[in-house]
This record gives sequence, structure tokens and C-alpha cells, in this order.
Amino acid sequence: MKKNDIECSPKLDELDEKILCIITKNARTPFLEVARECGVSGAAIHQRVQRLLNLGVISGSEFVVDPLKMGYNTCAYIGVTLGRAKDHKQVAESLKNIPEVVECHYTTGPFTMIVKVVAKNNNHLKNIIDDELQEIEGISQTQTFVSLEIDFKRQIPIK
Repeated sequence: MKKNDIECSPKLDELDEKILCIITKNARTPFLEVARECGVSGAAIHQRVQRLLNLGVISGSEFVVDPLKMGYNTCAYIGVTLGRAKDHKQVAESLKNIPEVVECHYTTGPFTMIVKVVAKNNNHLKNIIDDELQEIEGISQTQTFVSLEIDFKRQIPIK
């Protein structure tokens, strides 16, 4: 393992953790409001958030689109078996060309990769699997698990 392959955990103090608790609940919380809750100046919050960005503890901010509201009513996790595990990077690049594939993980266990797919309905999912996913060179087998409902989704806990 190379030295650069090891990620070091940056030292975070209580103020950093309090800021993270607030902004991970709502990234649009104004810095002045965060400052009031933390009992420090807006400039201090700005500096701390910039430091957390520079350290890679947080990255950007985004609006999250609800797939259901956009008509994507089917969510599936697909276990992908490759002929050769070392081909995972090339397969991942091919998977990026399928817009409905929203996550891709290189894994241990019975599958080489696990991908998350959102589709309009079961027929749309079937077409994605048959016409796109299984046509990717290197994929030898897939196994699909349809998600019936999300019980919860959350960020990692902040101390």
C-alpha cells in the first residue's frame, strides 16, 4: 500500500463537530445562523467551513432530487459479477454512460460490483438490464434486488 492510499482523519474540535451537525441537516443554513447557534462570529464559521472543505471532510453542497417526484418509481440494487475483477474500472466507466445508474461500488463478497439503479417502472428496469447493463463487455452475470421502500437514509453521525 502506498503512503497516499492511506487517508488520515483530520483533528476536529467541538466547534467543527457542531458546525457539521448543523450544516449536514441543512446545507442552506446561512452562516450567520450557524454562528448564532455556535456562539461565534460569521467570519469564524466561514473560515471553519472553508477549512473543512480544504481538508476534504465535506465537499460542496447540492440539491437532492427526489426520484419518486420525477417519476422514477423503481429502485434496484444490482449485484454484478465480472469475468475478471481487475476490469472493474473499465466496467465502471461504461456504467457511467447509463444515466439511471446512480451509484456504483467495487465490493468484496459474491459480487464484484453493486450498482444502484433508478427506473420509471419494472419494465424500464428490465430494459436497462437487458439492453444496456448486460451488454457491457466484462459483465458475466447480474442479480437484481428491487427496493420496496426506503425506511431511512442518513449522514454518518457527528460525535
